[in-house]
This record gives sequence, structure tokens and C-alpha cells, in this order.
Amino acid sequence: MAALQAYRHLLRAARIAFEGDTRTLDAARQQIRQGFRDKASLPASDPSVRPAIQHAEEVASFLKTNLVQGRRDSQEDNTYKLRIHKHTERGDNNSIKLGNKNIKEDGVKCCSER
Repeated sequence: MAALQAYRHLLRAARIAFEGDTRTLDAARQQIRQGFRDKASLPASDPSVRPAIQHAEEVASFLKTNLVQGRRDSQEDNTYKLRIHKHTERGDNNSIKLGNKNIKEDGVKCCSER
């Protein structure tokens, strides 16, 4: 049952990530199907099944939240338009704003002092 859920999650995530890009969506669907077909003969008790399902769920999450497609907006000025949807993860860019300064999280420095 978990494998079926992971399969469905991957297909939904691909549909969200590649909406409007039929060629890429078809290739993603084909890759997902092939990946699951390759492991279809494994018994549920096989120790490699659980990590494979976990990997599928992680890929689905990444596709849905972290993948953003860009499309050329104008031929003349070489600009692109990003397709950001409601599932796209948006950060606050604090690490970028601080530059080379040490960043503290929960009172612990993540970087060595320079």
C-alpha cells in the first residue's frame, strides 16, 4: 500500500512541477513508471523496499516544493518568467542578507569564525 501511495505522490508532484510543459511531464511520468516497474517483482519483505519508497516520497516532495520552471519571456531582452505556484517553498533569505557573518541558530554557530 505504501508503494502505491508513493507512486501516486510522485505522479501528482510531477503534474504540479511540470504543468504546461507536456514534453517534460511525459518524460517524468515515463521515468516514474519505469522506476516502479523495475522494483515491482520485489517481495514486500525485501529490505530494499522501504528505502526505495522513502526515496520516492522525498523526490515527490522535492519536485513539488523546490522545482521552479522558467520560460523565456521575451526574445529581445533575454528575460525569463518563473512559474512559482502555491506549493513552492519560499525562504526568507536571511543567510544571504547576512553575507559572511556567522549565523546563529538556537544559540549555536553554524560556521567557524574568521
